[in-house]
Amino acid sequence: MSKSKAKKKREKRVREGLLDPEIKRSPYAALDLRTRATKTKKDALYQVKHKNHSFNEEKNGFLFGFFLLFA
Repeated sequence: MSKSKAKKKREKRVREGLLDPEIKRSPYAALDLRTRATKTKKDALYQVKHKNHSFNEEKNGFLFGFFLLFA
């Protein structure tokens, strides 16, 4: 793969002892700031709806506390 003209100029400046412009770049220049509109295949496969919810069990922790107050 060939080098761009800009990259060739940057490398020439570094060889000549001048400042490398890549040093002055912001650290945010390397970040991927794109947002994903749809889920990836892996996200869709591992999505679990109603995790650890069983509707047959009675959850009576709140009722037990309620009866203790008035008993």
